[in-house]
Amino acid sequence: MIPAASLSMQPRRWQLAWRDAVRDPRELLGLLGLDALAARVPDAACAQFPLRVPRSFVARMRPGDPADPLLRQVLPLDDELRPAPGFDLDAVGDGAARAGRGLIRKYRGRALLVATGSCAVHCRYCFRRHFPYAEETAAAGGWRDAVSAVAADPGIDEVILSGGDPLSLATTKLAELTRALAPLAHLRRLRIHTRLPVVLPERVDDELVAWLTTLPWPVTIVVHANHGNEFDTDVDAAMARLRGTGATLLNQAVLLRGVNDSLDALATLSERGFEAGVLPYYLHQLDRVAGAAHFEIDDARALALHAALRDHLPGYLVPRLVREVAGDGSKRPL
Repeated sequence: MIPAASLSMQPRRWQLAWRDAVRDPRELLGLLGLDALAARVPDAACAQFPLRVPRSFVARMRPGDPADPLLRQVLPLDDELRPAPGFDLDAVGDGAARAGRGLIRKYRGRALLVATGSCAVHCRYCFRRHFPYAEETAAAGGWRDAVSAVAADPGIDEVILSGGDPLSLATTKLAELTRALAPLAHLRRLRIHTRLPVVLPERVDDELVAWLTTLPWPVTIVVHANHGNEFDTDVDAAMARLRGTGATLLNQAVLLRGVNDSLDALATLSERGFEAGVLPYYLHQLDRVAGAAHFEIDDARALALHAALRDHLPGYLVPRLVREVAGDGSKRPL
């Protein structure tokens, strides 16, 4: 494995960009010339789930456009405070699937580690926006509990790093985990679910690439982009570096009202992602988490859009339309 000492000597420009993120909705609206929209941004929504968005992601938003699809994903709105029947704090049954501190077991052969509660961007539709991260972070105690649980179950052949966002952690911390997992002979694959290469492409730096190239398993990196405008030349370069490590790159998106609920938006997302070397994987129906009801698309509309996408694109560019249902043994196809 790559020595921790050599990692710590590398520059960490991404951490500076992280600290410089926009956290005040009024600053965000001012940067975009949308000050009049501040009346729709209640303090209560920000207190419940604070704004955080990297400035490089803001730079991809269209100034003067209150309907910009990137802005809509991150801006706290009064819509979040309206009661919505059927929208809960734990939309996908994470609590019931807990198998140890920071460890979630839902599907055969796979264990998901909640590596951290931190993320570079706070997406308003996030299904873990109410998750008790203070109590359920696998990295606590040097990953001891999570690694012991994986070691004790030879039926686990894939570990999934999730969060928050696992790439929020320093690479030395990630290397600490993979050194602990490496002796487990029953592990065959490592998967990383991350939004950082899209919203903060600086995160894909020399030390991250060095760590990925040393891993003893095939690695799949599932990134998360919902709109073609999230890709730019910096994101393309980050994806190229990730592909250069030998990792398989997939994209999962969420079908969101006002963001990507059109054939053109979905087709462009698949095509633009593929140009960056990322294959479409899942298109999720919205997880019904409290505060996100204004993003929901009904199933009939979702199915019609997906059918139109199948008619429009080659099969390898059409993601699977799925919903996560608590207690199911896999994602449920629609």
